[in-house]
Amino acid sequence: MLDRLTKEWVVASLRGRPPIHVIPGVLSLSYTTNSGGAFGLGRSAPWLFAGATIVVSAAIVIASRRPMTTTMAVALGLILGGALGNLADRALNGSGLAGSVTDFIDVQVWPVFNIADSAIVVGAILLAMGSLSHDARSHEAAADASTGDAP
Repeated sequence: MLDRLTKEWVVASLRGRPPIHVIPGVLSLSYTTNSGGAFGLGRSAPWLFAGATIVVSAAIVIASRRPMTTTMAVALGLILGGALGNLADRALNGSGLAGSVTDFIDVQVWPVFNIADSAIVVGAILLAMGSLSHDARSHEAAADASTGDAP
């Protein structure tokens, strides 16, 4: 919802206008669109990204039916929310799912992005951290079991 609200504000407030320099040289808010994937890659294949989003979203919904840690649940929720936010943008900004995504957060040293992109990245980091933590616990439990130290 936050992604959708911020994109609506950006379109109403910044389209056709100069950027807002929140922290000059560091952070600006500027309206731009992206028909491709991350960093503007694949601009000629928006259907590829829409299709991948649908597949990943379905996989997350299926995976969410299994027991998991809170970290993993939050990670998958952020990724799903971000993916659906950008998919909704594609549906609202073009024919079918071939539209463009509204981007507006410009940190000067990184391609312009949006709240959905941020949710996906934070979710992916949490997912990686949760997986590493789970792997370490599993490895430790296996080592304890092999030495007879299991509780």
